[in-house]
Amino acid sequence: MTRSDLKTRQTLIERLRDREDKETWREFFNRYWKLIYGLAIKSGLSHDEAEEVVQETMVTISNCLDEYRYQPEKCSFRSWIFHKAKWRIFDQIRKRKPGFVQSAEPGSDPNRTATVEKVPGEESLKLEQHWNEEWQKNLLDVAIDRVKRIVSDKQFQIFDLYVLKEWSVPDVKRMLHVSTAQVYLAQHRVSSMIKKEIKKLEIEMG
Repeated sequence: MTRSDLKTRQTLIERLRDREDKETWREFFNRYWKLIYGLAIKSGLSHDEAEEVVQETMVTISNCLDEYRYQPEKCSFRSWIFHKAKWRIFDQIRKRKPGFVQSAEPGSDPNRTATVEKVPGEESLKLEQHWNEEWQKNLLDVAIDRVKRIVSDKQFQIFDLYVLKEWSVPDVKRMLHVSTAQVYLAQHRVSSMIKKEIKKLEIEMG
C-alpha cells in the first residue's frame, strides 16, 4: 500500500468523525448499506431484520469511530465494519422468540443460511465468506454505477446487453442498430473503466 492509499483511507475516517459532515456520511452510507444488507440477507435474516441491521450498524460505526485507529496490518477498515455488522446480525437472531423458524420468502435466495441454529462462534467463518462475496459484488455494482455516469448512453446500453445481460452480438446489433466493431469497442472500453474504478474503490473502501 502506498502512502497516498493510506492517506485516502485516513482522510475518509477523519471526515466521518465529523458527525455534522452530512455529505460524507451520505456517501459512506450509499457505499456500504447494500453490502451490510446483503450480508444480513445471506445470513438468513428477513428484509425487515436486514434493514434494522443496516441502521444499527451505521449507528454503531458512528458511535465507535473515535475509538478506531487505522492500522491495516492489524485490522483494516473493511474488517472493522464487518465485525460491527456481524454482531448486529447476531443481535437480531437473539431478539427472536424461542422456537422461531424463518419461513422462506417468495423469491428468496436459495443460498441463504438458516438462522435457527446459529451460534456466533460457529457462524463467524461462514459470515466472513458471505462478507467477502458481498464485498466483491458491491465493488462491482458501485464501479458500474460510476462508469454509467461517465460513458455515453449508447455505449453503456451496448455493454449492458452484451456483457451484463449476455446477449449475442447479432442480437445487440439488431436491437441498437450498431456494428460488430461498436459492440466490441464498447465492451473493451467500459470493462477497462470498470476495472479502474474497482481499483480506486478498493483503496477508498478498504
